[in-house]
Amino acid sequence: MHKWIQIAYDEALKGMEANEGGPFGAAIVCNGELIASAHNTVLQSNDPTAHAEINVIRKASQTLGKFDLSDCILYTTCYPCPMCMGAILWARIPTLYYSSSMDDAAKGGFDDQAFYALYNKPQDAINITSIDSDEGKKLFSLWNDKEDRKLY
Repeated sequence: MHKWIQIAYDEALKGMEANEGGPFGAAIVCNGELIASAHNTVLQSNDPTAHAEINVIRKASQTLGKFDLSDCILYTTCYPCPMCMGAILWARIPTLYYSSSMDDAAKGGFDDQAFYALYNKPQDAINITSIDSDEGKKLFSLWNDKEDRKLY
């Protein structure tokens, strides 16, 4: 097994054995060096966003002291769910390797296909209503006027 995927796999086992979350692990590498590894901790933390990919991105960002991980590579035990894919894109991670597919995850009871189907039409799953307000729009003007703003 590839050494970085092995680290992600070991993380997944660690989390499963501790009943902290599902069978998911991840590792982030930069310049050939392991920066962070993590596993799913949804059950342990009661946090539905505590997926392995989110956890490892948070750890790597803390370790490196930056939110732009465009010089990093992510290794995961499974193709990421839509939430994790969004985090990967926001972190600007340019390369992702995974060792099991969405179909494999579905066989284990983790069917992300429904989420991917709803991704473009979330109103099919939740009630979404816009409350148009000048105050809400003004926040972006205030942001644009900040001299010390930092885009991400």
